[in-house]
Amino acid sequence: MNNQIPTCYLNSNDGTAIIGLGDGPEFTLKNQTQLPALDNFLKEYRDSYIFGYLSYELKQHVDESVTKDNLKLPLAYFWVPSVVAQFNQEEITLLQGNNISLVHEFIEKIIQSAALDLAPFHARTPKDKYIHQVNQIKQLIQRGDLYETNYCQEFFIENISLSSPHGLYNLVNERTEAPFSGLLITNNLWLACGSPERYMQKENNQLKSQPIKGTAPRMRDAIDDEAAKQGLIHSKKERAENVMIVDLVRNDLSKIAEPGSVHVDELFGLYSFKTVHQMISTITCKLKPTLPFSDILKSTFPMGSMTGAPKRNALKFMEQLEDFNREIYSGSIGYVKPGGDFDFNVVIRSLAYYPTENYLSCGVGSAITIGADAQQEYEECLLKIGRLIHLKSNE
Repeated sequence: MNNQIPTCYLNSNDGTAIIGLGDGPEFTLKNQTQLPALDNFLKEYRDSYIFGYLSYELKQHVDESVTKDNLKLPLAYFWVPSVVAQFNQEEITLLQGNNISLVHEFIEKIIQSAALDLAPFHARTPKDKYIHQVNQIKQLIQRGDLYETNYCQEFFIENISLSSPHGLYNLVNERTEAPFSGLLITNNLWLACGSPERYMQKENNQLKSQPIKGTAPRMRDAIDDEAAKQGLIHSKKERAENVMIVDLVRNDLSKIAEPGSVHVDELFGLYSFKTVHQMISTITCKLKPTLPFSDILKSTFPMGSMTGAPKRNALKFMEQLEDFNREIYSGSIGYVKPGGDFDFNVVIRSLAYYPTENYLSCGVGSAITIGADAQQEYEECLLKIGRLIHLKSNE
């Protein structure tokens, strides 16, 4: 059913965007032992723009005890689009290839595709089970197995036939207007992403990570909205969540950084988006020379904000307690520039449609610490995706 052109559209929602579309050389990562082959692919096409995704299930390189054979997606997919274009307000600049008509066709589809109206989603994890699992996690924290973890759940629609990835994207983007928004179209995935979070950006020898931990709702009344913002910035719980992940990211980066170069550029930065206020910190480092892409992945992926501390234990216990395979949720989409610089987001606030299976998935999670209240964590999850999904009233 899927005759769509392979596409990755990364929209900053500030008038700037980049798009890669059209067939080209591709690489599919089926298991973690093929990471050197991914490095070879990136090296072979290092003079080109390369777009693609990293599945959260690539975590197997950290927790090798779990090898799954029931996944919908490969662990990673990258390709060299026939056309790459940059948008800056009304100006379009071709960066790769010369078929600008493909770009114009994409723009027309986005403009002409109405935001989809979806049926209510079902909860994979019943609320009472979610509450129980959070309390189980708090027991793990109490006994010292974890300090913090990101516990996730899935909302889904089965047997749904969608005709337009562009309409799915418009639904998500109109409701989120996020700076790391994206539409990814491959033969087995349509991802409409409304992410506010950057996983990793490389510019020359500098690597930047910007984890999010800390969420508060936007309010219609300006005074109430400012109160929600101040409540977030002064919340001991949210600050504790944030600083734990900052420490985790610092530790991850230290494995690939020049000694002494890891730096917290911003701690507890407060940023407001269409539906939520978020607390975002920025950590940078200078990379050791000539590191392959796979070494950066092995040190930093999956990203700290979607795992927890200690990372290995967080991955292990969430594998046991969560009721779904995260797949592209908690993964990343992005691109590599000629020469090796790159930029990748964190796939959250997203709808993932699997066209060969007529299955639509929305993952969501929150950070669980010893001070977490299970009911409040459940409500935070609904806050994060409430504008993306309608929920069955009995769930």
